[in-house]
Amino acid sequence: MDQSPLPRHPFDPADDDKLREECGVFGVIGVADAANFVALGLHALQHRGQEAGGIVTHHADHGFSTARRFGYVRDTFTSQAVMETLPGPIGIGHVRYSTAGSKGNTAIRDVQPFFGEFAMGGAAIAHNGNIVNADELRRELIGRGSIFQSSSDSECIIHLMARSYQKTIPERMKDALRRVEGAFSVVAMTRTKLIGVRDALGVRPLVLGRVGDGYALSSETCALDIIGAEFVREIEPGEMVVITEKGIESFKPFEPRKSRFCIFEHVYFSRPDSIIGGQSVYETRRGIGVELAREAPVEADLVCPVPDSGTPAAIGYSQESGIPYAMGIIRNQYMGRTFIEPTEQIRNMGVRLKLNVNRALIRGKRVILVDDSVVRGTTSRKIKEMILDAGAAEVHFRIASPPTAWPCFYGVDTPDREKLLAATMSEEEMRAHLGVASLRFISLDGLYRAVGEAQGRDAQNPAYCDACFSGQYPVRPTDQVAKGFKMVEPAE
Repeated sequence: MDQSPLPRHPFDPADDDKLREECGVFGVIGVADAANFVALGLHALQHRGQEAGGIVTHHADHGFSTARRFGYVRDTFTSQAVMETLPGPIGIGHVRYSTAGSKGNTAIRDVQPFFGEFAMGGAAIAHNGNIVNADELRRELIGRGSIFQSSSDSECIIHLMARSYQKTIPERMKDALRRVEGAFSVVAMTRTKLIGVRDALGVRPLVLGRVGDGYALSSETCALDIIGAEFVREIEPGEMVVITEKGIESFKPFEPRKSRFCIFEHVYFSRPDSIIGGQSVYETRRGIGVELAREAPVEADLVCPVPDSGTPAAIGYSQESGIPYAMGIIRNQYMGRTFIEPTEQIRNMGVRLKLNVNRALIRGKRVILVDDSVVRGTTSRKIKEMILDAGAAEVHFRIASPPTAWPCFYGVDTPDREKLLAATMSEEEMRAHLGVASLRFISLDGLYRAVGEAQGRDAQNPAYCDACFSGQYPVRPTDQVAKGFKMVEPAE
């Protein structure tokens, strides 16, 4: 099993103040050279994790094979020499950004998929999400003799499976996941089975596709498109599917609960060409811009997105307001391949490495900048300074999500609460801190309307997980509470 490391992905200053995507998972069964399909799927899911990736396959003659690499899929899983080490008609893969374990200092042993040998054969598992009782489980398992190889919360699942008395891998997985609290979409494989599972709340996404005579599981539909697979359906919250050459079996191993899908998937995480719940992500984001223009109008000359994540909302804002849309900021897509190990001087150049102002367009103009979110506010301030330095008359920020005031514990790398701008400042204080003429966020009700909830948000029974905005956590973050995190219910 090849686990040799390669250089990590480069410093990206323009994305340094974004909420980091969780992870992406992909699996396929019943195709020749499954690893190639998995690599293509992971490439389409690269936005969900740029730190590292891994692939596991199985071939009847060669057994299980694994390759794990730091860096982008395009740089690591396009080599013929690597792909030839991954034979077989079944495989799973994972792209990672560290949300648990050694954040920012990932060891190759933390890179998924994880593999284990059981009495009934080997199994590999890839997990998107976060286990909120992982510390508690790890202490229990180590106390009972388990030896952990990584710092990842996902490894707990393998150890729980190993201690189950069930006779099959799927049954052992059910046992294990019943002990797990938090958010998870899991893609797993045995020698002959591809398995997909979502937690009972369905916080993280997982979809099923048909490719030829085989099947694929993916975090998003855009990865099905790249391999020419037909979208079949979403895996339901609390559902396990077991896929073999004979077909698909569906199980419901968890107590049924009302779905609480992550609303930030609509705002930022998912690719705009994906489909969520039958809705185009692009159209939803455009609709967020429309709603934002209704809630927060302002007199201005241009509507400009902060590329690339602010683009659909900026288009919607422009269409609704009648203010012309323009590309006032140009993104350099190739910066990352130049500065692999940037010096401190290069780092201090900040967002100018990746973003440049279209000076001739914005000089003397009142500019509305549309972005998906404000986290710490550091990047927003730098972008504002660039726009004013280029001669803009005014800068107005419009944000396509409510204020991010609470950390996420379900698979998103969020700063501690005291580092979130909205947790310590009012909207007016944030406006003054950023130094802009005006600052407005879409309301939580407005966001709900934009994603299809016509009556807005039901505070007593919300349709989505919106804890990062509301502080209402659908699953108690056990480990964080034990460390002192205060769950304070915000005022209605």
